[in-house]
Amino acid sequence: MMQLGAFSVSLTVKDLAASKEFYEKLGFSYKGGDENQGWLVLKNGTAVIGLFQDMFDKNILTFNPGWDSNAQNLPQFTDIRDIQRQLVAQGVKLKKSADLDSSGPEHIILEDPDGNQIMLDQHR
Repeated sequence: MMQLGAFSVSLTVKDLAASKEFYEKLGFSYKGGDENQGWLVLKNGTAVIGLFQDMFDKNILTFNPGWDSNAQNLPQFTDIRDIQRQLVAQGVKLKKSADLDSSGPEHIILEDPDGNQIMLDQHR
């Protein structure tokens, strides 16, 4: 079974400060990121959103293999390269592939049938 890890939604925003203020009104609080670099991660319970200004052209569903919803390392997880192998074997086309000869941090990007981007972003 594929273990995709923590889930979040990465939102493309026009004004990072305005978006942060809006989501704080919904009960989200700062979890990580750098406003000076144009990105923040906010959390409300187990719901996690990333706000990204001038980084992506559209919203992205994001999974982080190896992390739980608090960005803590999981003791066991499916490596991004193994996930890629499974997806490709099932005929899934990738927009961005991982280097299968590498180890550690890497990411892949794919799209669902409706064009929604999905990024699997492994940080370790």
